[in-house]
Amino acid sequence: MISKRKTYILLFAMLWANFSMAQEKTILNSLDQKAEFYGAISKQIWSNPELGYLETESSELLQKTLKDAGFSVKAGVADIPTAFVAEFGSGAPVVGIMAEFDALPGVSQKAAPFREPVVEGGAGHACGHHLFGTASVAAGIAVKDWMQQNKITGTIRVYGTPAEEGGGGKVYMARAGLMEDVDAMLHWHPGSKNDASASSSLANISTKFRFYGEASHAAAAPDRGKSALDGVEAMNFMVNLLREHVPQETRMHYVITRGGEAPNVVPAFAESYHYVRHPNARVVKEIFAKMVAAAEGAAQGTQTKMEYEVINGVYNLLPNETLSRIMHKNLQMVGGLKYSPEETKFAQDIIKTFPSGVNTSPEDAQKIAPFEVNEKGSGGSTDVGDVSWLVPTAGLNVATWVPGTSAHTWQAVAAGGTSIGQKGMMIAAKTLALTASDIFKNPKVTSEAQAELKRRQGEGFKYDALVGDRTAPLDYRK
Repeated sequence: MISKRKTYILLFAMLWANFSMAQEKTILNSLDQKAEFYGAISKQIWSNPELGYLETESSELLQKTLKDAGFSVKAGVADIPTAFVAEFGSGAPVVGIMAEFDALPGVSQKAAPFREPVVEGGAGHACGHHLFGTASVAAGIAVKDWMQQNKITGTIRVYGTPAEEGGGGKVYMARAGLMEDVDAMLHWHPGSKNDASASSSLANISTKFRFYGEASHAAAAPDRGKSALDGVEAMNFMVNLLREHVPQETRMHYVITRGGEAPNVVPAFAESYHYVRHPNARVVKEIFAKMVAAAEGAAQGTQTKMEYEVINGVYNLLPNETLSRIMHKNLQMVGGLKYSPEETKFAQDIIKTFPSGVNTSPEDAQKIAPFEVNEKGSGGSTDVGDVSWLVPTAGLNVATWVPGTSAHTWQAVAAGGTSIGQKGMMIAAKTLALTASDIFKNPKVTSEAQAELKRRQGEGFKYDALVGDRTAPLDYRK
């Protein structure tokens, strides 16, 4: 026979489960009711794509939305005009949600399944940060409303983090101590699949190398000239030779941002913009030192002068399985994205533009990837990495783009401006909000996540920003 004590325990467990389900339903319903409202905000940011550290209107719109919902907002934090911290509540636990909103240069595109820029050469949201920022704000407001209704103690914060695309806004915010008291940090990213695994990324240092020479007539007096472009090309040649002698996980890429003004003038100034990436920040530092040596050698060989500026430097993501499993559970509960007939037709047309060999279908947007722990960084880089080494952090990807879409493409911009992107955005908002509420409801989560962070950091870890002591490069997109 079941004892009275066990009966009471089972009854309490059932009552608690029903109570939790009712709270979850309340959060989900609140977001469903405001889906059109948040869709309009995301479309407004999509229609006015602003580059890193120049996202004045996008930042102000998100700040206003949070203020109107009852958050206190501090703007211009970390000496960055478009960065902000919005807060509701007091005391522990402190749960943060990060919001991005910067666009990319050169990928302007209409919400159409064929290549058609809005402005030739203009900016576009090819990484979906208009959805990112809006969903994070939506989740923060939903959690705040839930806390008020249920008298939940603690603090919910939304961090407005500019210039993720190469500007490293989160690095400067983290370095300024704005996240020191955060118990758990949540984020998400638009993508072509639904996945909340505990995964890493690539550490990265990006740098502009500038060469200075002497101008002269390239035909009448070439002997009087010292070509800064020769310095850039000599450096790039040596860096390309390095590819044979770096770990195979390394990624190095560059563009020449200035190469001179006219063929008949020996260039007095030239500049190249380099990235070096690897799953380990220490290895990135070592390879970067070799790139600097190559630049110094190029300057000596071409009798030019060289200087360099580290534009951005980010750590690899440090996975947190404790938080990620909660995120995955909630993503499964919310479910993937189901297309309408019109959305299916749009997706099919987009898929026709993919290179041959990309095996995908619109139905893939409904799938949830199985949970994995991947400590080996791959893919791109993000300034979320620095935060994850300081605060237990978890994130997810949501299929806001047509399955098979690559980031930083016109196809990503196109889908992000349609109901496909907006539907995916609300899946992210729901998953973030449910995960935050789970953390507030269970005090053990933050202590377990913190213990995992300490273990993964390793003994004696001390955060040292890869950007050094430089200030945020507020003009890097100008």
